[in-house]
Amino acid sequence: MAVRPLLFRARTGRRVMSDLESARRDWEDGHRRLERAARDDLQAERLRRQFDLISAELRRRVGGTFTLTMLADAYSGSDAWTRQAVEEHAATPGWARSVSMVGDAAFHIYARGAVDYTP
Repeated sequence: MAVRPLLFRARTGRRVMSDLESARRDWEDGHRRLERAARDDLQAERLRRQFDLISAELRRRVGGTFTLTMLADAYSGSDAWTRQAVEEHAATPGWARSVSMVGDAAFHIYARGAVDYTP
């Protein structure tokens, strides 16, 4: 009987690592896409406003001292609150097409402040 909880914990730990690795890939991809999109001067200002807003909301939700796992937990529900925040405070033409990319980029940059961050 003692073996099952150990196996469950091992699987859970691997799953958490897999989820975290997947999230980090999403964040990195979003950051790359944001950098490309921001080359357009017209879009750059709109994207920066969204990025700043989402980053501020991320700080409010996660705090200043956090782990990557904590950040990944916040990411799992971020679609709703990033869309709501941008819609309420930084809605510009086409914002709905860019909010996911900008959110991923914000998580990518914010992850660098995690106590367990490694590049």
